Amino acid sequence: MPGITIDKKIVGYRVEGAENKAPESRADKPTAREVSADGKVVRMHEKLERPEMLMGSTYKVKTPVSDHAMYVTINDIVLNPGTEYEQRRPFEIFINSKNLDHYQWIVALTRLMSAVFRKGGDVTFMVDELKAVFDPRGGYWQPGGKFMPSIIADLGHIIERHLKSIGLLPPDTLDEHQKRLVEMKRKEFEERSRQHDAFARSHYPDGAQLCKVCNTTAVVMMDGCLTCLACGDSKCG
Repeated sequence: MPGITIDKKIVGYRVEGAENKAPESRADKPTAREVSADGKVVRMHEKLERPEMLMGSTYKVKTPVSDHAMYVTINDIVLNPGTEYEQRRPFEIFINSKNLDHYQWIVALTRLMSAVFRKGGDVTFMVDELKAVFDPRGGYWQPGGKFMPSIIADLGHIIERHLKSIGLLPPDTLDEHQKRLVEMKRKEFEERSRQHDAFARSHYPDGAQLCKVCNTTAVVMMDGCLTCLACGDSKCG
C-alpha cells in the first residue's frame, strides 16, 4: 500500500462509518425489502405507505361473557396488482364494540398487530400465539360446539380464518382416506346412538299396539278381540 504524505496542518478528524459514507455508496445498498433483486416485485415492509383505499373484511364476534358484540375489521393491501406476483396481505386491524371494559387492551392489541402486519414477512405466527391464550375465569362454547378458551383465542381464530381466505394459510382439507374414515365413524355413532321407541319394529306383527299389562307392542286383533301375543291378555276374557 503506497504511503500518503500530509503536507498541511491537521485541523480535524472523523472516524469513517456507515453513517459517514458518501451518498452514492449508500445508494448502492438496496432499501429494506421494497423491491426484489430484479426490481420488479414489491414486497411488504414497514415503510410502505398506506393507500387511500384498502380492501377489508369485517367479522362479528358475539361471546356469552359480554352483552355486546365485537366487530373485527381487517384491511388488506394488494401488492403488485395485475401481475403474476400479485399478493394480498393484511395491513391493519380494528376492533369496535360498545363494551368499554376492554377498551384499553383492544387499542393496544390492534396497534401492535397492525405494526406486525406492516413489518412484512411471516405474520402467521400470531395465530398460534393468540389461540394459546387462556382466560383464568374459564372459556365458553361457540354455537356449533367449538370451545374457546378466551376472547383473545377467538380473535386468533378470526385472524386464522382471514389469512386462509387471502391465501397466506392453507385451507383445512381432508384427503380421501380421512374423509372415508370420518364418514364411517359418523355412521357408526349414529347407529349406536339411535333411539328406539316403544313402537319401533320388533318380531311382533306390524301395527301391533302397546299392551297395558306387559308394556309390549304385541296387541293385535284376533277373532274380533284385542289380544296380546306376549302375555296373552285379552279384552274378551
